Amino acid sequence: QVQLVESGGGLVQPGGSLRLSCTPSTTISSATNMGWYRQRPGEERLWVTTIMKSGTTYANAVKGRFTVSVDTAENTMYLEMNSLKVEDTALYYCNMYIGTTWVWGLGTQVTVSS
Repeated sequence: QVQLVESGGGLVQPGGSLRLSCTPSTTISSATNMGWYRQRPGEERLWVTTIMKSGTTYANAVKGRFTVSVDTAENTMYLEMNSLKVEDTALYYCNMYIGTTWVWGLGTQVTVSS
């Protein structure tokens, strides 16, 4: 079973930055689509960003503030989050399409608070 491991979450003040990491147990080159979702308590899991062969897209709420990237040498996908807002507080999940199934990480908590 392929696994994804997220890291980099934590507590940050409004306006601050964090970088999340997602490392699969296989080579990241085996993945096709990949991206990030987030979920607040009592709410549905919402799409944040996706990397596809055709390009990269972002949810309107994070456009201009978040940047997703892949470093094949580190076998890791990153989510650089800048100008963080209180409403960005959520459990962040990475996901990748590997083989014929979507694989999800267990999540990393991001809390934006003064």
